[in-house]
Parts: sequence; C-alpha cells; structure tokens
Amino acid sequence: MLGFYSASTRMINTRRGVMECLEIAMGDNYADADLLIFHAAIGHDFKEMVSQAHEMVPKARIVAASCCGVVGREGVSESMKDMALMAVKGKEFVVGNTDGIFGHNSYDKTLEMAKKMKADAPGINMIYFLASGIDIDNDKCIQAMEEVFGRNVTIFGATSSDNMKGFTSFQAVDLDVTEHGAYAIGFYDQSLKVETQATHGFVAVGEPLVVTKSNGHVIQEFNGKPAWEEYLTRLGLPNDANCGDSIPIGALGEKLTPELAKEYGNEHLLRVVTKHEGSTMHYATTIEVGTELWLTKRDEELIFSEMDRIVEELRKRIGEKEIVAVFHADCLARGRFLFNRIIKEELVSKMQNPFFVNGECPPWLGMYGFGEFARLGGDNAYHNYTTALYVIYR
Repeated sequence: MLGFYSASTRMINTRRGVMECLEIAMGDNYADADLLIFHAAIGHDFKEMVSQAHEMVPKARIVAASCCGVVGREGVSESMKDMALMAVKGKEFVVGNTDGIFGHNSYDKTLEMAKKMKADAPGINMIYFLASGIDIDNDKCIQAMEEVFGRNVTIFGATSSDNMKGFTSFQAVDLDVTEHGAYAIGFYDQSLKVETQATHGFVAVGEPLVVTKSNGHVIQEFNGKPAWEEYLTRLGLPNDANCGDSIPIGALGEKLTPELAKEYGNEHLLRVVTKHEGSTMHYATTIEVGTELWLTKRDEELIFSEMDRIVEELRKRIGEKEIVAVFHADCLARGRFLFNRIIKEELVSKMQNPFFVNGECPPWLGMYGFGEFARLGGDNAYHNYTTALYVIYR
C-alpha cells in the first residue's frame, strides 16, 4: 500500500536542498522511500539534484522536472532556487520514460513508453505524466496512453517549464537529465483513486483569429497572414517580441460546447505558445484549419470564484474518504507574473485549506509549469493557464 510524504525548500545549495526535502518529508526514515518526485526551479543544477538524491536513497526511482516555482505543504515560492519533493513508499508503481520527444513524434514516443509500462505493470489505474513544455503535441500523448491503458485510466500531471522564457526545460529520470524528455508514473495500488479538476478564469475578447494554414501542432497562418506576426499584431507587441513577452497576455481560447463550459466554469479552453520558428508558431496540441482562436484577458473575480467552485466540487466527489496526497499543476502565468504576492498566497490558501486533515495540509506537490493534464467532460484533457488539482484518496 502506497504512502506519500512531501516537503519544499528555498535552499540555494542544490545538494543541501535535496537533503532538507528528504529530512523534512520523512525524517530519519528517508532511506525507506521507493520513489522520489522532484520539482525544481531552473536555478538548480539537475545533475547535482538527482545525484544527491541517488546517494541518499540508492534504492529509489528518481524523477524530476524544471518549473517556475513550487507549491508545497509549506506554501508557495517562486524564486530561482525553489525545490519540492513528493516521496512515495511502497512498490505499487512503475516508471516509464522517453527522450527526444517533440511535436511531430509525440504519439509514437508516448505509445512506445506506455506499452512498456503496461507490460511491466498491467494493473495501472492512474498515471502521473510529466513532459517537456516546449514543442510537444499533448493531445497525441493522451491519445497514445489511452490506446494502451483505456480511457478510464486518469492521466494527470504537467509540462515542465523555465522562468517563462520558453528557451529550455528539464526532465530527469534516475541519473539521466534531458531537455526534451517525458516520464510517466503508473500507480496500481487498487485502494487508491484520484479526482481531478481544472479551471482558469479568463474571458475571450474581440474577434477570433482563424487558422487558415497549419501542419499538425504548428500554426502557419492566421487569417491568410503569417501566423506569428499576425498574433503579435493582435497583442500589440513588436515583431521582435519573443514567447516570454507573449505568454502573460497571449492566451488563446478554443470555444467549448455549452455543456463543457458549464462544467469548466469557463467558455474557452486556453492554449499557450512556448515556441515559434520564423513566422510559424508551435501550438500545444494538434490544430485544424478553420479553428477559431480568441485572445483572452484575466478576470480576477472569476479566478477566485472558480477556485472556490472546483474545490467544493472535488470535496463533494471525495466525501469522507481519506485524502493521502494532492498533486497540483498551475500555469506559471498565474504565479508572480500574473498576481502580486499577497493575492497569489490567498489563492493558494483557498485551494489548500479545504483539504486539510486534522488541521494539517496533506502531502502536497505543486508546480508552476507550461501546461496541465486533468479530466474535462469525463475525458482526459490537456489545459493551459489553469489551476489543476489532483486529489488522491483511499
């Protein structure tokens, strides 16, 4: 039976940060951990991080990803030296990984990884998935995993990020560190279930951009014009702007059906642009010609009211069951790049307090990344610009 333990730190020294997380999470028993999941800001040396973890817990599987800040039991932090850990004790899991994953091969790479995971552990009932946040087709990743595990297996997780520049992000499995990798943790403790929910609180403005030429996840033209330049023009940004300039203000919305919009609390599913090449821009999922995409703006009142609503919905679905851990993915544009610190900490408090057990926050691992996986309309889905909560209970 799996047990979960968490900790976070703002320790400047990478090796000392690993030591502190392990000691806070599990005390003197840290060597008993079987799985270590790290999120860390890009100010840390990831090779040092996994090396130190392996030295302290040589029997454990180790996975890690870069992010733009962390949220743990201790609260929220967005420095360049943040680190957070979820340690897992127990054997009912399997780790899969792949390297060299990009938009054009996301399906094939994920399918190969998923098939191996299922061969090693056929009883998987939930999957924590973490992939590179730059140049990847996330819908294809979901499609591949569902072909292997079925649509009833819940996929939750995030895509890794940097400090919102869209230059590079890191993933690690055991002692190997990559820039275009992905890992998946398949849990098969049959006493555990997971509930997921995501929301963003942005509203559409103006007339839509219409995709008039695309190839897979790459948008080549909007309204018959070069895509990147047309996008920047609509945002009021100069032609030499980069993805880091566009991310805070450039969320693109795909209109949802009325039924999905009611569940989501938002009328549009948002997408982020984390890479462009010349006049083309890399979308986060496959994009079809004719798709209408709206620019959006944040609605702070809606952000807070929707946070209350999704937490209430999760609490209703879980009922009196025992909450054993919460995984949490948040868009980096909802962190310090969107809110000042006071509002951000209030938002995190509103999401954590309802899950407290006997006055204490359960083991909690959150990150500010480029995107989030959570169910929508009963289906596995990929989101951007959301807060996504994944509550594991027994």
